[in-house]
Amino acid sequence: MDQPDLRATAADTQPEFANMLGIRVISATADEVVTEMPVTVSLSNRNGVLHGGAIMGLADNTGGTAAAINLRQGMATTTIESKTNFLRPIRIGDTARATAIALHKGRKTEIWQTTIRRGDGKVAAIVTQTQMTLEWQEG
Repeated sequence: MDQPDLRATAADTQPEFANMLGIRVISATADEVVTEMPVTVSLSNRNGVLHGGAIMGLADNTGGTAAAINLRQGMATTTIESKTNFLRPIRIGDTARATAIALHKGRKTEIWQTTIRRGDGKVAAIVTQTQMTLEWQEG
């Protein structure tokens, strides 16, 4: 059975940090979220490639978006663990594409694996993160 595309909802609920990084939601379902981010000079490191922190920000936001799509009413999510393997650089002018897939979706935690690819399709990084589900309380 096909899953509904939740892209519009996911795109409309992105945090300001994601907007600052230039992240765009390409597609979103309950089991997979795909985003893209342009590699700009402002996101580069001293070697002229995408900064590792920007890669982690893209992955964390993509996995967090995926986790949020799966939340029950009144619940929130936060990253409690994240591991990144950096494999290849992504140069300025390229586009980083992140695909988060569900490895585990439980009541209290979700585990998402996000693969970051360069424009040529080669894998630049793989990030595995654990998202905790919690009841959000203001204040």
